[in-house]
Amino acid sequence: MGGVVAGFATIALIVLVGYVAGRREVLGPDGPRVLSRLAFSIATPALLFTVMVDAELSDVFSAPLLVIALSTIGCALLFLIPAVLRRWSVGYSTMGALCASYVNAGNLGIPISSYVLGDPSLVAPVMLFQMLLVSPAALTVLDLTTAEGERPGVLRQLTTPVRNPVVVGCLAGVTVNATGLTVPGPVLEPIALIGGIAVPAVLLAFGISLNGRTVPARGPDRVPVLLAVLLKSAVQPLLAWAIGYGLFGLTGSALFTVVVLAALPSAQNLYTYAQRYDTAITLTRDAVLLSTVLAVPALVVVTLLLS
Repeated sequence: MGGVVAGFATIALIVLVGYVAGRREVLGPDGPRVLSRLAFSIATPALLFTVMVDAELSDVFSAPLLVIALSTIGCALLFLIPAVLRRWSVGYSTMGALCASYVNAGNLGIPISSYVLGDPSLVAPVMLFQMLLVSPAALTVLDLTTAEGERPGVLRQLTTPVRNPVVVGCLAGVTVNATGLTVPGPVLEPIALIGGIAVPAVLLAFGISLNGRTVPARGPDRVPVLLAVLLKSAVQPLLAWAIGYGLFGLTGSALFTVVVLAALPSAQNLYTYAQRYDTAITLTRDAVLLSTVLAVPALVVVTLLLS
């Protein structure tokens, strides 16, 4: 329990530093964007590569991944039921289902896995599942159903996951691990050094981004926003616990891990999807913000109940 509390305290302090830096405009108006791009395009791929090179693959691709996958699908379907009944548009419903189930495995998942769970490799299969299966499926639906505008070609859509730097770094590490190749120390050490930037950069950027936010969940999107946040913040971790414990017989640290990962907030990159397809922008923005705020008490409750 002490280690978990220390992990949350570490994350909170770095986020606070970012918030103060944002208030003082230490990094200027483009600071969060630069930090996020640095973390996403360079540091996080490097971190995941070094993690997956030494990971025990049989532990990574096991029952916990199935628990996360099933809880993700379950929460998405629970959002889609009222969406169909109330005849929300397909694009709007798709974004709402993503907000209700697609966890922030990159920006917050890596810090949580590093400082709370003690192993950043635990979030890697979740990222792969979302990037290689969930995102392509959702983006295909959005491509087919949202109105006008230039759409990427079929080849570009099919290759989107493997052009994502985070997925590339993760898959490269898995490949090296599975083939038994050895990365020379002079090559691995600078990669590990760059990877060390990932977690603090993400947390600082998140802290800076908290400045100037407006009150969410107002107006016509109020009900869908609250539904998505309820599913994401409360139902998904509960569903992960029920599936993990009842269906797969997980206990101890394995059960704790899947519930913590399920309790992560909606991914921030969903807002990019909403903007790209010009659909459910307010719903997505507010759901991401509210679920991120509620993730802290949700993770504390999970820790108190299961650790």
